[in-house]
Amino acid sequence: MAKIKVKQTKSRIGSPKDQKRTLDALGLRKMNQIVEHDDTATIRGMITKVRHLVTIVE
Repeated sequence: MAKIKVKQTKSRIGSPKDQKRTLDALGLRKMNQIVEHDDTATIRGMITKVRHLVTIVE
C-alpha cells in the first residue's frame, strides 16, 4: 500500500475541538512534526478536514 507523509505546518491553537481531535488521530501533536500513514480514503478525509493546518510532504 502507498504511504503518505503529513506535516503539521500551523498551530492548533484556536481551532475547533473536532479539528484538534483529528490532528490527534493523525498523530500530530507538535508543529513541524511529520507522520507517515497508509494512503487510504479515511486518512485522506482526515487530511481534508484539517487541510489549512497541514501539508503533504513528498
